Amino acid sequence: MEEIALPHLVTNTMKSNTRQLLSPPDRLYVCGIDTDIGKTYGTAFLIRTLREAGYTACTSMKLVQTGCHEISEDIETHRRLLGEPLSEWDHQGLTCPYLYSYPCSPHLAARMDGGEIDPKRLNEATRHLQELGAKPLLVECAGGLMVPLTEQLLTIDYIAQQEDPQVALVTNGKLGSINHTLLSIDACMHRGIEVRYLMYNVYPEQDATIEHETITYLQGWLEEHLPSCLFMKMPIVG
Repeated sequence: MEEIALPHLVTNTMKSNTRQLLSPPDRLYVCGIDTDIGKTYGTAFLIRTLREAGYTACTSMKLVQTGCHEISEDIETHRRLLGEPLSEWDHQGLTCPYLYSYPCSPHLAARMDGGEIDPKRLNEATRHLQELGAKPLLVECAGGLMVPLTEQLLTIDYIAQQEDPQVALVTNGKLGSINHTLLSIDACMHRGIEVRYLMYNVYPEQDATIEHETITYLQGWLEEHLPSCLFMKMPIVG
């Protein structure tokens, strides 16, 4: 996927869902049905969409970043896709409280760098950003929902511990994604986490027949079982 500025994204379809878009939570966790599913692009996509809907203070942070140094690569990508420079908050490390060098699960990356992720520090970072005016704040997670942050704490359980936990779930049309999507939604529902948005990533292009059926099935499933969740199709850029 080319890392260029996103186009204007509030389409006629989204305008028909204005009421839902105009009431985002103050904090939203962006998660995926798997790793490399498009969470980073989805985060930038949703920031641009919400800003165009009037939420101009909407911005992002990365919960934990592995496989890089100094500044979160995903934060850099958010800013690049939105056509804006890194902020002072980014340079201060406020938008990514934990950064590890080895590209692996957060709990292992922390151990390899001789540390451990403290959930209280994650809470303090998100709270501080919101006190500075970052609302809505989109928090991009690492990997899928069941990725361990520590030996004892999964990402999904960390989210469930928050007040009024809500997520945006990123999926796509690859074979098996219906199963992974419904399992992820089910896991959230059983933990009291609201799935606010289901964002469908059309990149990279999949088998056309499977992709069409995936979109049709997921939209129908949401209408029947989770009508409060907004289905959003992410555009290809470049």
